[in-house]
Amino acid sequence: MQFHTRIISLLTLLLAFQFTNAQPKYEFRGVWIATVENIDWPVRGASTAEQKADFIRILDMHQRNGINAVVVQIRPAGDAFYPSPYEPWSQYLTGVQGQAPNPFYDPLQFMIEESHKRGMEFHAWLNPYRAVFNVATSSVAANHITRLHPEWFLTYGDKKYFNPGSREARDFVVTVVRDIVKRYDVDAIHMDDYFYPYRIPGKEFPDEATYRSSGSKLNKDDWRRANVDTIIQALSIAIKEQKRLCRFGISPFSVWRNKDKDPEGSDSRGGQTNYDDLYADILLWLRKGWIDYVAPQLYLEIGHDRIAYEKLLDWWSRHSYGRHIYIGHGIYRTGGKEPAWNNPNQIPDQIKLLRANQNVQGSIYYSSRVFDKNPMGWNDSLRDNYYKYPALLPPMRWIDNEKPWPPIVTREIIKDSIIKLTIKPDPRNRVETKYYVLYQYSAESNTETFGNLPQYLSRIIVQPEGAVITETLSSQKFSYRYVVTAVGKNNNESEMSEMAILVKTAGKWGFYKPQ
Repeated sequence: MQFHTRIISLLTLLLAFQFTNAQPKYEFRGVWIATVENIDWPVRGASTAEQKADFIRILDMHQRNGINAVVVQIRPAGDAFYPSPYEPWSQYLTGVQGQAPNPFYDPLQFMIEESHKRGMEFHAWLNPYRAVFNVATSSVAANHITRLHPEWFLTYGDKKYFNPGSREARDFVVTVVRDIVKRYDVDAIHMDDYFYPYRIPGKEFPDEATYRSSGSKLNKDDWRRANVDTIIQALSIAIKEQKRLCRFGISPFSVWRNKDKDPEGSDSRGGQTNYDDLYADILLWLRKGWIDYVAPQLYLEIGHDRIAYEKLLDWWSRHSYGRHIYIGHGIYRTGGKEPAWNNPNQIPDQIKLLRANQNVQGSIYYSSRVFDKNPMGWNDSLRDNYYKYPALLPPMRWIDNEKPWPPIVTREIIKDSIIKLTIKPDPRNRVETKYYVLYQYSAESNTETFGNLPQYLSRIIVQPEGAVITETLSSQKFSYRYVVTAVGKNNNESEMSEMAILVKTAGKWGFYKPQ
């Protein structure tokens, strides 16, 4: 059976490789930046200046790798990486929960601004129900919600959780999220797989009293799922009410349900699943349109005997219900004793497989600090090959399909070797511009197709109010075309700006405007 599985995996890869010679123009390329226990950022004991410098270093590294989105944990445990009227400062900033950074700064605002400067989206990652990471060792401020409303919380193992069956607890979480979306320019709210917690062997989650007092006619499992459905729907409504272009994404455990439990389930043998153990019916949320994307954590390798990457990739791609799918890659597994994760082809092969699937729009890597060591040379693989060209973020047309007007571009030649482009927004624009895209290609290129080929995408210009850029002209080429487009907040790209051909005749450059 194991040999048979490997043959199928090999055939799947061979088929995928036939269709992945070119990079896609639109692709989500994200990385998770975890703050709980200071996993990725900030370094314990770092000063304000050191925190800022390190976050900039992280962004610059990922930008070189071709990453275009960061998913940053801003609420790891009922706390905040920003000044919140509802929750105390996170202990992972200063070492003490409730203690503000000194000198003061707003980490969330800072991170958003630095990300946007680089053309990266910022997805604010929240843990919805985790309230105290470790009841024995965590710093818990006097104004933490567990102290103000202890009746909303349940202790399970060494952690304290919001009780999902408590309407007051659910409403509080929705209020926290609404406040973030209202005050900050986040591109998305992102939640991971911690809804009801993963089961602890021999221990039942202690919500029996809540279930009995609810008076629900549902069985306990369905009641738990209904509790989670309720908060997801409420969060979706709150986010869109505040900012309709703000997305809502969920990153679930890799398995919704195993096929032996449900014919709709995946060909997998997951020990715990979203539906049966975490009470998270992801497919319902997708069908109802409550979430905009799903980022399943496919953290195991191609050909795994129980949860094979290629099988789960195919399953999720067939259950997107028209929403986006970004595949979670488990790069943290490298460096251990697993042979598959000490194979430099593991991540490249995973990328090739997902790119062969039209229903999958990109990737997210867990987690950021692993890239500091250039594991298996993957930084180089991304920079030099798989993410060699910039990618535009895929638009979500069910949210908004309006394009910006093309920018107004004027051109001039300086010293017969430099082209100067002055880019201004069209005054008729009703769509907020995120950035401009510069294309440069030869005059002989097919103008009908060049805009879909990423190798012609010269650069992304993150100056929505307008920009002046210069490019040195190569003496080796006899003609160029330059085109600029505008990209809106929802990543819809404008039509091309008016084109001009740059032709060198008699040793001098000049413009020729096509008729």
